[in-house]
Amino acid sequence: MAGRSAGSAVGPGSVRRPTLEAMGLSPGKRTRLKRLLYDYGPGGGTLLVLPIDQGLEHGPVDFFSNPDALDPDYQYRLARDGKFSAIALHIGLAEKYFHQYAGEVPLVLKLNGKTSIPPDTAAFSPLTGSVEDAVRLGADAVGYTVYVGSAAQDRDFEQLRLVRADCDRLGIPLIVWAYPRGEFVNKRGGKESLYAVDYAARVALELGADIVKVNYPVPSQKDAESPAPYNTLSLSHEAAFRKVVQSAGRCLVLVSGGEKVGDAELLAKVRASMDAGATGIIFGRNLWQRPWDDALQITRNIHALFREYSHPLH
Repeated sequence: MAGRSAGSAVGPGSVRRPTLEAMGLSPGKRTRLKRLLYDYGPGGGTLLVLPIDQGLEHGPVDFFSNPDALDPDYQYRLARDGKFSAIALHIGLAEKYFHQYAGEVPLVLKLNGKTSIPPDTAAFSPLTGSVEDAVRLGADAVGYTVYVGSAAQDRDFEQLRLVRADCDRLGIPLIVWAYPRGEFVNKRGGKESLYAVDYAARVALELGADIVKVNYPVPSQKDAESPAPYNTLSLSHEAAFRKVVQSAGRCLVLVSGGEKVGDAELLAKVRASMDAGATGIIFGRNLWQRPWDDALQITRNIHALFREYSHPLH
């Protein structure tokens, strides 16, 4: 592909993104990431992940808009029939449902989590599973949430260090949900500011993530409260996210979907993310909160868009 070097791949926006060759991966990690990027889902070096960790993180409230989705089999079937790169969930949903779809839908096992009941001032997600659980279940990657800026981040970093060591030992790619949280983040522009999201992406790289999941930064008046030079920047949404991708370095970047939006807004966010250098998206509520036919149709639209950004393995 024109403009591509040994350590990068480009899409229509000519933004470089890491390749497997450049990531310094062990054979086990490279094999599993190759399956996710090329053998399943849209392929072509892109990632389309369907998360269903919201039942733990938010409670059953997210399923009220589509009662069919309360049964995890709904999301498993959507991941299979919609040809997703993987489904991401906690160990209980993997133990009780994944056996029916093993070999058809790759698994990302989420290893830590918390409820939304306590405040986020000292956010911390304890372990709910292990890397050994992921290997036993046939997972191709694990997920870990780190709360950057939380008053509990010292415990968080230490727990992540142990998970990362197991990932390295067992050859499992590590996806870090990098989320700014806490009182001091709120005082510096908020969790969706460019400062906070950019910082979180860099933290994930520094702590050893292979893939980082981040929110799309949302400009607001509170950006003036961010530290310099962020408080002086005036960037478009895409330019701001491009900065986040650059800070993530040789981590692949996944964009979080957040709350459900309309079709046009959803597809515009996907395109802007990919133009800015993301490797893919990890959208849950924006897909499984839709009725079945609508969810499959929007997934096909995402596939068509991703084909514009595909690139060969070599």
